[in-house]
Amino acid sequence: MKLNDLVKAAIFSAVSIGLGFMFMMIPNIEFISVTVFLAGLTLGGIMGALVGSTTMLIFSTMNPLGSGLIYFPLLIGQIIAMSAVGILGSIMTNLLRISFPFTKILIGLTGLCGFIASVLYDSITTFVYPISAGYSWKETIAYAISGLLFTTVHMVSNIAIFGIVVPQYLKKIDQ
Repeated sequence: MKLNDLVKAAIFSAVSIGLGFMFMMIPNIEFISVTVFLAGLTLGGIMGALVGSTTMLIFSTMNPLGSGLIYFPLLIGQIIAMSAVGILGSIMTNLLRISFPFTKILIGLTGLCGFIASVLYDSITTFVYPISAGYSWKETIAYAISGLLFTTVHMVSNIAIFGIVVPQYLKKIDQ
């Protein structure tokens, strides 16, 4: 682990946390996922996972709307899910760089990455709470269905955010 990469990871974490707090009053529209994804894309899977876990630990525990420390299993689920988003960024690096000159393909791929990141995060966090609280499988499914509108908003917004931010980021770093 090089010092330069550690500094970049700290910057990605700080930006993620800052963007999280900046958009916290807008439900399910967030820029944490895309920033963690970009960290994985830029620094690799291990550092992307580190950025994701650090970001969620700080953002969730310090959140004035409700600390993640209140329900520890959910906090662990958030940390694992956002670490996976950082790893996803690393996995997609080569494919996104190959499709870089083809703008429509790149926008579609990055939008798909936003969709996958949302499904990954929302699936883990939606099921961690009811299962760890002792809900039955039927109650857990009912809980997931009741939050489907919020999950859909999160997915659609992440598709748009990833489709706009990631191609612009790739254009800037390849100059």
